[in-house]
Amino acid sequence: MPETPQTNINLSELSATDKLVWIFSFYRDAELRGARLLFNLLHHLKDAEAQLKMSRHLADETRHAWLWTKRIADLGAAPKMVDDGYQRRLGLRTGVPKDLIDLLALTVVVEERARSRYIQHSAMPNVDPETLSVLKAVTEDESWHLSWIERQMREIAREQGDPQRADRALERYREIDREVYATLAADEALLMKG
Repeated sequence: MPETPQTNINLSELSATDKLVWIFSFYRDAELRGARLLFNLLHHLKDAEAQLKMSRHLADETRHAWLWTKRIADLGAAPKMVDDGYQRRLGLRTGVPKDLIDLLALTVVVEERARSRYIQHSAMPNVDPETLSVLKAVTEDESWHLSWIERQMREIAREQGDPQRADRALERYREIDREVYATLAADEALLMKG
Protein backbone atom coordinates (compact mmCIF):
# COMPACT_ATOMS: atom_id res chain seq x y z
CA MET A 1 0.00 0.00 0.00
CA PRO A 2 1.25 3.53 -0.71
CA GLU A 3 2.72 5.44 2.18
CA THR A 4 3.25 9.15 2.66
CA PRO A 5 6.94 9.80 1.98
CA GLN A 6 7.59 11.74 5.15
CA THR A 7 5.85 9.57 7.74
CA ASN A 8 5.55 6.05 6.32
CA ILE A 9 1.85 6.02 7.24
CA ASN A 10 -0.24 3.54 5.31
CA LEU A 11 -2.76 5.77 3.55
CA SER A 12 -5.36 3.06 3.22
CA GLU A 13 -5.51 2.71 7.01
CA LEU A 14 -6.25 6.38 7.75
CA SER A 15 -9.69 7.54 8.84
CA ALA A 16 -11.67 9.78 6.48
CA THR A 17 -10.86 12.80 8.67
CA ASP A 18 -7.15 11.97 8.77
CA LYS A 19 -7.15 11.68 4.98
CA LEU A 20 -8.73 15.13 4.71
CA VAL A 21 -6.12 16.54 7.09
CA TRP A 22 -3.36 15.15 4.86
CA ILE A 23 -4.98 16.52 1.69
CA PHE A 24 -5.46 19.95 3.25
CA SER A 25 -1.90 19.86 4.60
CA PHE A 26 -0.57 19.21 1.09
CA TYR A 27 -2.64 22.14 -0.19
CA ARG A 28 -1.41 24.31 2.68
CA ASP A 29 2.21 23.39 2.01
CA ALA A 30 1.86 24.25 -1.68
CA GLU A 31 0.34 27.65 -0.82
CA LEU A 32 3.12 28.44 1.66
CA ARG A 33 5.84 27.44 -0.80
CA GLY A 34 4.07 29.41 -3.52
CA ALA A 35 4.12 32.45 -1.24
CA ARG A 36 7.87 32.03 -0.86
CA LEU A 37 8.27 31.95 -4.65
CA LEU A 38 6.19 35.13 -4.96
CA PHE A 39 8.18 36.84 -2.24
CA ASN A 40 11.29 36.24 -4.34
CA LEU A 41 9.52 37.73 -7.37
CA LEU A 42 8.87 40.98 -5.47
CA HIS A 43 12.56 41.84 -5.82
CA HIS A 44 12.57 41.33 -9.59
CA LEU A 45 9.40 43.13 -10.72
CA LYS A 46 10.07 46.74 -9.88
CA ASP A 47 7.34 48.74 -11.65
CA ALA A 48 4.52 50.12 -9.51
CA GLU A 49 1.70 48.11 -11.10
CA ALA A 50 3.59 44.83 -10.77
CA GLN A 51 4.40 45.64 -7.13
CA LEU A 52 0.69 46.21 -6.40
CA LYS A 53 -0.32 42.97 -8.09
CA MET A 54 2.50 41.00 -6.48
CA SER A 55 1.56 42.27 -3.03
CA ARG A 56 -2.08 41.30 -3.53
CA HIS A 57 -1.06 37.93 -4.96
CA LEU A 58 1.29 37.27 -2.03
CA ALA A 59 -1.48 38.21 0.42
CA ASP A 60 -3.82 35.78 -1.36
CA GLU A 61 -1.31 32.92 -1.10
CA THR A 62 -0.80 33.41 2.62
CA ARG A 63 -4.58 33.75 3.10
CA HIS A 64 -5.02 30.46 1.22
CA ALA A 65 -2.54 28.79 3.57
CA TRP A 66 -4.53 30.21 6.49
CA LEU A 67 -7.85 28.96 5.05
CA TRP A 68 -6.43 25.43 4.78
CA THR A 69 -4.92 25.71 8.26
CA LYS A 70 -8.26 26.85 9.68
CA ARG A 71 -10.11 24.06 7.84
CA ILE A 72 -7.72 21.55 9.42
CA ALA A 73 -8.22 23.11 12.86
CA ASP A 74 -12.00 23.02 12.37
CA LEU A 75 -11.63 19.26 11.91
CA GLY A 76 -9.98 19.13 15.34
CA ALA A 77 -6.50 18.53 13.98
CA ALA A 78 -3.23 20.30 13.32
CA PRO A 79 -1.52 20.65 9.95
CA LYS A 80 0.85 17.85 8.99
CA MET A 81 4.36 18.86 8.03
CA VAL A 82 4.89 18.02 4.38
CA ASP A 83 8.54 17.42 3.60
CA ASP A 84 8.12 16.01 0.10
CA GLY A 85 5.09 17.69 -1.45
CA TYR A 86 4.43 18.93 -4.96
CA GLN A 87 6.33 22.22 -4.75
CA ARG A 88 9.39 20.59 -3.17
CA ARG A 89 9.49 17.83 -5.79
CA LEU A 90 8.98 20.39 -8.55
CA GLY A 91 11.80 22.56 -7.22
CA LEU A 92 14.17 19.60 -7.09
CA ARG A 93 13.42 18.87 -10.76
CA THR A 94 13.47 22.42 -12.08
CA GLY A 95 16.41 23.77 -10.12
CA VAL A 96 16.72 27.51 -9.65
CA PRO A 97 15.04 29.44 -12.48
CA LYS A 98 17.64 31.08 -14.75
CA ASP A 99 15.88 34.37 -15.31
CA LEU A 100 12.67 36.32 -14.78
CA ILE A 101 10.84 34.59 -17.66
CA ASP A 102 11.60 31.19 -16.11
CA LEU A 103 10.54 32.38 -12.67
CA LEU A 104 7.24 33.70 -14.04
CA ALA A 105 6.64 30.58 -16.16
CA LEU A 106 7.23 28.38 -13.12
CA THR A 107 4.73 30.50 -11.18
CA VAL A 108 2.14 30.10 -13.96
CA VAL A 109 2.57 26.33 -13.99
CA VAL A 110 2.30 26.08 -10.21
CA GLU A 111 -0.87 28.20 -10.26
CA GLU A 112 -2.32 26.05 -13.06
CA ARG A 113 -1.72 22.91 -11.02
CA ALA A 114 -3.29 24.43 -7.91
CA ARG A 115 -6.38 25.57 -9.78
CA SER A 116 -6.71 22.18 -11.49
CA ARG A 117 -6.45 20.30 -8.19
CA TYR A 118 -8.99 22.57 -6.51
CA ILE A 119 -11.46 22.24 -9.40
CA GLN A 120 -11.09 18.44 -9.40
CA HIS A 121 -11.59 18.31 -5.64
CA SER A 122 -14.69 20.54 -5.87
CA ALA A 123 -16.24 18.20 -8.44
CA MET A 124 -15.94 15.13 -6.23
CA PRO A 125 -19.10 13.72 -4.64
CA ASN A 126 -19.75 14.29 -0.95
CA VAL A 127 -17.45 17.29 -0.46
CA ASP A 128 -18.65 19.00 2.70
CA PRO A 129 -19.93 22.61 2.44
CA GLU A 130 -17.07 24.06 4.52
CA THR A 131 -14.45 22.53 2.25
CA LEU A 132 -16.38 23.61 -0.85
CA SER A 133 -16.36 27.16 0.46
CA VAL A 134 -12.56 27.12 0.81
CA LEU A 135 -12.12 25.46 -2.58
CA LYS A 136 -14.32 28.09 -4.23
CA ALA A 137 -12.43 30.98 -2.63
CA VAL A 138 -8.99 29.72 -3.57
CA THR A 139 -10.02 28.71 -7.10
CA GLU A 140 -11.35 32.19 -7.84
CA ASP A 141 -8.06 33.72 -6.71
CA GLU A 142 -5.98 31.25 -8.72
CA SER A 143 -7.73 32.33 -11.93
CA TRP A 144 -6.77 35.96 -11.33
CA HIS A 145 -3.22 34.95 -10.38
CA LEU A 146 -2.79 33.00 -13.62
CA SER A 147 -4.09 35.83 -15.73
CA TRP A 148 -1.85 38.61 -14.46
CA ILE A 149 1.34 36.53 -14.12
CA GLU A 150 1.06 35.12 -17.64
CA ARG A 151 0.40 38.59 -19.10
CA GLN A 152 3.42 39.96 -17.22
CA MET A 153 5.64 37.12 -18.45
CA ARG A 154 4.56 37.58 -22.07
CA GLU A 155 5.06 41.34 -21.88
CA ILE A 156 8.61 40.90 -20.57
CA ALA A 157 9.38 38.33 -23.28
CA ARG A 158 8.16 40.79 -25.96
CA GLU A 159 10.22 43.59 -24.43
CA GLN A 160 13.27 41.32 -24.57
CA GLY A 161 12.63 40.72 -28.28
CA ASP A 162 11.74 37.02 -28.00
CA PRO A 163 7.98 36.57 -27.49
CA GLN A 164 8.26 32.78 -28.02
CA ARG A 165 10.59 32.57 -25.00
CA ALA A 166 7.49 32.58 -22.78
CA ASP A 167 5.98 29.63 -24.66
CA ARG A 168 9.21 27.65 -24.49
CA ALA A 169 9.54 28.26 -20.75
CA LEU A 170 5.91 27.30 -20.13
CA GLU A 171 6.26 24.08 -22.10
CA ARG A 172 9.44 23.13 -20.24
CA TYR A 173 7.85 23.68 -16.83
CA ARG A 174 4.55 22.05 -17.82
CA GLU A 175 6.42 18.91 -18.87
CA ILE A 176 8.27 18.81 -15.55
CA ASP A 177 4.98 19.47 -13.72
CA ARG A 178 3.30 16.50 -15.44
CA GLU A 179 6.18 14.22 -14.46
CA VAL A 180 6.26 15.45 -10.87
CA TYR A 181 2.50 15.34 -10.40
CA ALA A 182 2.43 11.76 -11.69
CA THR A 183 4.62 10.82 -8.71
CA LEU A 184 1.95 12.18 -6.35
CA ALA A 185 -1.22 11.15 -8.17
CA ALA A 186 -1.55 7.61 -6.75
CA ASP A 187 -1.23 8.74 -3.12
CA GLU A 188 -3.59 11.64 -3.74
CA ALA A 189 -6.17 9.31 -5.28
CA LEU A 190 -6.05 7.07 -2.19
CA LEU A 191 -6.48 10.08 0.07
CA MET A 192 -9.40 11.38 -1.96
CA LYS A 193 -11.33 8.12 -1.61
CA GLY A 194 -12.32 9.22 1.89
